[in-house]
Amino acid sequence: MKQTAPNRTEADPEPRLPPAPRSISKGSTLKDLLDREAIDCLIHNISRVHPTFAGASFRKAAVTGLEPLGILDRGAHLARVLREHLPPRYTTGLRVLIRSLGRPLTQTDDLGLAPFYYLPHVCFVANYGTNPAENEGEDPFESSLAAQYEITRRFSAEFSIRPFLIRWPERTLARLSQWTSDLDPHVRRLCSEGTRPRLPWAPRLPAFIQDPRPVVPILEALKDDVDLYVRRSVANHLGDIAKDHPALVFGLCERWLSLILTSKNES
Repeated sequence: MKQTAPNRTEADPEPRLPPAPRSISKGSTLKDLLDREAIDCLIHNISRVHPTFAGASFRKAAVTGLEPLGILDRGAHLARVLREHLPPRYTTGLRVLIRSLGRPLTQTDDLGLAPFYYLPHVCFVANYGTNPAENEGEDPFESSLAAQYEITRRFSAEFSIRPFLIRWPERTLARLSQWTSDLDPHVRRLCSEGTRPRLPWAPRLPAFIQDPRPVVPILEALKDDVDLYVRRSVANHLGDIAKDHPALVFGLCERWLSLILTSKNES
């Protein structure tokens, strides 16, 4: 999960991720994934591409109040501290973060917990990426979506895409619809997983709970995806919809099954 980036240093020039287990074992918690080692990796990776980054100041602010926080609150806390230490214009700071990323994931199973290192990056986009005031009044949509494209190839942007679906539903759905044909399965999965109306751990999407039909074309595009990783997301999305609109889901499944049977008969 490493990549070469501009402004390389002579010593340890590559991006680093903190060590992480494949699963949580007895005596450890998810919040341990965003502890001092993760903070040190953030400092290292950002300093590689942004040499004026105030690493010591960032470390001091990052560890202050960190201990009692759970994993999601740690992600939000570190995003706030990043916002204070990166360039004041949102898109400028965002470019620094994206340039600091490691290599994209190359598989869709047995990923372990190391990608949780990128939770602060997700929170940075989610918390500041929909507000033009954070970007000197200019629309941050394009930069934010481009960043989420890169983040989801390394972790998942299913949490950070949701504020955009709430703020700009048509624009965001249009972009996700384009991404359903992307070559990267992590990007395709985002299109289904990020639009789930009742995604666990994430804010719900009230408009899609009330009427999920705007998202159905995305599910249609992904229902036969070559990657099981993506098809599982479609199935989970259908499960979300079925909680409120069972008839719609039954109708979709019946039609999809009919298409499969018709195709088999024709072959």
